[in-house]
Amino acid sequence: MLIKSLLTTTNPFNSTAEILFWIQQRNQDVQVNVKEVPFSEMEGWHQDKDGSLRHDSGKFFSIEGIKVVTDYGQVTSWTQPIINQPEVGYLGIIVKEFNGILYFLMQAKIEPGNVNCVQISPTLQATKSNYKRVHSGKSPNYLEYFVNVRPENVIIDQLQSEQGARFLRKRNRNIIIKVNEEIEVKEDFRWMTLAQIKQLCTYDNVVNMDTRTVLSGLKFSDFTTPLDDYSHLSQLGSDMLESSSSNHSFNKMSNILSWLSSLKAKYDLRVSSYSINQMTDWEANNRAIERKDGKYFRVIGVKVSITNREVASWCQPIIQPMQQGLCGFIIKKIDGIIHFLMQAKLECGNFDVMEMAPTVQCLTDKFVKGMNPFIDYILDAPKEQVIFDTLQSEEGGRFYKEQNRNIMVMADDNFPLEVPGHYMWMTLNQIHSFLQYNNFLNIQARSLISIINYMK
Repeated sequence: MLIKSLLTTTNPFNSTAEILFWIQQRNQDVQVNVKEVPFSEMEGWHQDKDGSLRHDSGKFFSIEGIKVVTDYGQVTSWTQPIINQPEVGYLGIIVKEFNGILYFLMQAKIEPGNVNCVQISPTLQATKSNYKRVHSGKSPNYLEYFVNVRPENVIIDQLQSEQGARFLRKRNRNIIIKVNEEIEVKEDFRWMTLAQIKQLCTYDNVVNMDTRTVLSGLKFSDFTTPLDDYSHLSQLGSDMLESSSSNHSFNKMSNILSWLSSLKAKYDLRVSSYSINQMTDWEANNRAIERKDGKYFRVIGVKVSITNREVASWCQPIIQPMQQGLCGFIIKKIDGIIHFLMQAKLECGNFDVMEMAPTVQCLTDKFVKGMNPFIDYILDAPKEQVIFDTLQSEEGGRFYKEQNRNIMVMADDNFPLEVPGHYMWMTLNQIHSFLQYNNFLNIQARSLISIINYMK
């Protein structure tokens, strides 16, 4: 489907400054209270004798223990809690054309774990338990548009993975649909252009991860733009356009497919259930499930009240990080075409052993020699080589105030073309080819790709 005039900076509805003011106002108008509580005080939840946390309905999600055995990497066996949420949820955006320009209907949504409460979210962001109303609350806004969509109005429709280190084989339906009829814009919703959303991504923790993963599936060559709009392109934007449209690349698609397939076949990943109470590195009590050395993350219980949600108050377990993370791409011009250095990364919750990840994806306590050969290059990059650097939140419905530093660094001429075996140079066009299908790029890579802004 061809889409007209997406990358325009004009908006007859709201300027970017007005959108930021609207977010500020929603933060003031909506009452939010998130209080940490013992597991025994989480209404609607119970803790099994093995330490697992489950909803009384048997729906939503659970916190369970797993044992991981693999022959990949320096650590070949470990135990950990993980989120088990077998439901496929909706992450959906409605778009509509006004005066030849496509607008995205975005939501100012508050999740209990959000760093700054309100963040820009998809039109629809709901688990199956939410839209099936297991909680006995109201049906999510605009659900009917996605349930009843006609195939010719679907722009993208994919099943994409969530965080592979925290979720057990979790996927959501990432979908963008176009409507032609009049549509009511409800209180917590606004029309925005793609350029505005990308501009909002330059601010810390404004655009949530669910929005970013959905938008990552949009390929620039799907859009047509009037010639005079190209005056707004940055030099990087011009290079990215060339990267998106050119067939000249350092590695052929067949080589990339063979590279990923051979790594998936080479390494084993075995995941089995394991009692949380039996884990020697973890400790479970009435207040938390946490590692004895204080690393990685802990599971806590919260009681939440948010006045504009389908259900005004509820309790739930949530993952609290112990360190800030780093997600970064190294980018390099090869024969005049921009390439991204992709990593094949094994994570315990992956569907198919490995997914393609950013050049660097790690927690701060892993900034040690040998864990990743490119950490120092990204962290020590001169300011003029850094083309993007912000803090971006993880999904606030499951993660409590978790944020990662998202960074892209343009490599200098001395950066080698030869890289270790689980890394591969890819053009933006090749990346988008994989983004048309399920479970090739992990959510951290998709998040970074979605942030790319072609405009000055």
